[in-house]
Amino acid sequence: MITRILICDDSALARKQMARALPTGLADTILFANNGVEALEKLRAGEADLMFLDLNMPEMDGYEVLEHVRAEDLSIMTIVVSGDIQPEARERVRKLGAIDFIKKPTDLGVVLSLLADYGFYRPGELENAALNDGALNPGDESQALEISVSLNDYLQEISNVAMGRSSDLLARLLRVFVKQPIPKVAFIANSELHMAISAVHDSDTYSAVCQGFTGAGIAGEALLLFADASFREMAELLHYETLEGESVNVEVLMDMSSILFGAFLKGIGDQLDLKLSLVIQPF
Repeated sequence: MITRILICDDSALARKQMARALPTGLADTILFANNGVEALEKLRAGEADLMFLDLNMPEMDGYEVLEHVRAEDLSIMTIVVSGDIQPEARERVRKLGAIDFIKKPTDLGVVLSLLADYGFYRPGELENAALNDGALNPGDESQALEISVSLNDYLQEISNVAMGRSSDLLARLLRVFVKQPIPKVAFIANSELHMAISAVHDSDTYSAVCQGFTGAGIAGEALLLFADASFREMAELLHYETLEGESVNVEVLMDMSSILFGAFLKGIGDQLDLKLSLVIQPF
């Protein structure tokens, strides 16, 4: 079955991974959009039958795209593909009309299973067509290879998926919905890092925790900044008996940072097939 597919994701790496996960010959047309605004332009023009949609994007995120699709009654089947795997995120997209949800990084088996479930793909059908038609154009593979992916693209998508793991764990433990920001990756000089740490020491609105990690020949430190931290609110979410006091504030910082650091670094390790061990270093 030949169909037209739109892949909407601000990550070049994610777009390439999604395109390469599609069976050869499934689509005679694969379109790409960097954000929701671009995706809606293509949907309004009737250029796609199936859309793979990211949630966290600039300009317009996936939730907003789904809201517009429903409000404008656009003809499109949507499968969300996201690093934000919180239970509420899954529930929200289904209520907005998405037919299913795939977590990042993209798993080929999951993609094939969903495509088969919704009638876009029958195992063996495309392969037989390819054998009987030498002119069949494997457009998905060729277009995927044309997508240029920089080192920053790789790091940003790895960070995005790892942040999704942190958000999911935090959301499940605290029973809240965590609004996940779009990660920004950049190389900074030692002097810039020193200035950021100094600003924390000089400000009453920031608190910070530094945690070392090591494993697989890699060693480093992760720095977590709490901007305008409400210690009492966090203590309530963590169900502390005592909600105020300096010792409580320190304990809140350590507990929250342990949750976020552990999940984030595990998310990175899982993607790179590394095992990273944590060493807590408060300051």
